[in-house]
Amino acid sequence: MSKQANNVSKSLFAELREGGINGRIFRSMAVATFIATSAAALFAPWRVTTGLLLGGVLALFNHHWLSGSATAALKVAAHGVKPKFGLAQYVLRYAVIAILVVAAYKFDLVSLTATIFGLCSFVVALFVEAAREFYNALIHREEHG
Repeated sequence: MSKQANNVSKSLFAELREGGINGRIFRSMAVATFIATSAAALFAPWRVTTGLLLGGVLALFNHHWLSGSATAALKVAAHGVKPKFGLAQYVLRYAVIAILVVAAYKFDLVSLTATIFGLCSFVVALFVEAAREFYNALIHREEHG
């Protein structure tokens, strides 16, 4: 009988409290989504605001799902256990995102451009993390000689 890996994914709130790089990126994505949505609520049409919110939330869910999938894949490589879901989990994640974006656009609830920008909150989070690492490298470098 084959062993199956448990779903190692944490809740979204647990991921916000996590202290590692994954948690920092997730928090940066959440903050970027909040700031963009708040600014859009004050200065942009409501479809832009809802587009940024939808894109940001979908980016957070995508990051959460990807973290769980990657952890499960690493367990497979390390322990040789079979995951509960194979390639279908990767495809399903993008299908869910595409269906939600298309449905929201068809019902004229979001600006497609703003939704795509919201989905790019991961890029903002990577720049924040890169700046953090650069700052730490400059401050904590060891002097030689």
